[in-house]
Amino acid sequence: MSATAEPSVTTATTTSSPRRRALGVAASVLACLAIWGIGEAGGVDYTIESPGQPALVIGPGEIFGIALGAALLGWAALALLERFVPRTARLIWISLAVLVTLLSFGPLFGTEATAGAKVALGAMHVAVAVALIALLPARRR
Repeated sequence: MSATAEPSVTTATTTSSPRRRALGVAASVLACLAIWGIGEAGGVDYTIESPGQPALVIGPGEIFGIALGAALLGWAALALLERFVPRTARLIWISLAVLVTLLSFGPLFGTEATAGAKVALGAMHVAVAVALIALLPARRR
């Protein structure tokens, strides 16, 4: 019998694995692509016209890039908060995620697009937020 037995490790830390966070990023991107695909199959015209700008057709490439970029920025922001304010990182990050999601609806109101496109794009904004809020922050124990 060894005199240096390993103590039972029960930590109160709330860390989220990189695998879980990567799943959150992937889920947010795939949800957006699924919403786009459903809209496309339903005949939604994803042409967006902003004042003073040429018309832009939102395709799966744009959806992929924007959703991935937003998700990775969310992950980076959470990682920074966990590094510098670990006790309140989760609360601050979720509050910021909700605020950013609400603010992201602003451009939808300032552009010309079909109602179907605005609904689908708005649903994509919500899908990113839901996936990231559900999977990025550490679970409470």
